[in-house]
Amino acid sequence: MNRAPAPSTGPSAPWPPAPPARAGLRGIVVPAVVGSVLVAAAAVLLALLPGSLSEARAFQAARPCERVGGSAAENGDCLSTWPATVLHTEARPQGKGFARWATLDPGGDTPPFRVRLRGERPVWEKLAPGTRVTVATWRDRAVWVEAGKERQDASDRPGPGAIVRLAVGLALLIVGGVLLRASAGARRRRATGAPAARASRIVVPTAATALAVGVAVTAAVLVENVLLALLLAAAGCAAAWAASAWPLRRPARRRTA
Repeated sequence: MNRAPAPSTGPSAPWPPAPPARAGLRGIVVPAVVGSVLVAAAAVLLALLPGSLSEARAFQAARPCERVGGSAAENGDCLSTWPATVLHTEARPQGKGFARWATLDPGGDTPPFRVRLRGERPVWEKLAPGTRVTVATWRDRAVWVEAGKERQDASDRPGPGAIVRLAVGLALLIVGGVLLRASAGARRRRATGAPAARASRIVVPTAATALAVGVAVTAAVLVENVLLALLLAAAGCAAAWAASAWPLRRPARRRTA
């Protein structure tokens, strides 16, 4: 009877190393789709922004008419304040909240008008027929209402919403652009059969992107000139990504056997 050969007691031959992981299709499609959506959203925000942003900046720079001299008719960009009496208030359901309206009578030859207030506090909850208030107008529209020492913004007040939209638009544009670039790099690695990106090629660009977004948002909020804010955001992006290029150029350490 033939016996099976005894297993070799000598050193076994090493297994062939596993092939390096290739760039997967998911790493191409997902960044491309998400990046495209973010860039499109940023384009919509920035396209609708110029008018409201310039209005918000003009309102921030407006001074009381008493300081510049003359009336609001002579100085359309100045803030005019005058007393009024509350005739009645109304809170209408709207969406998940309420639209809060106050009908005010300035007296004299000026007819009563309605003002919609933002939120419930601190003035709205104190308003009642006969309450004396002070109204501020800018460019022929009410921008806030004061009752005593409390002030509450009207819905027509040009607020920081435009500035916030600029900051969000820049952030979406930067992140979307980085994702599209990452998708293009993954597609190039897949086409050439190159291994998947190392961890450093993910961590370093992510940190650089976060830094670029921080610079862009800060410029959008603090800089009044829109063109200057865009230039500072672009400079921040260039500096962050240039600084991130150096650690990515270092050759990867080879694993020792």
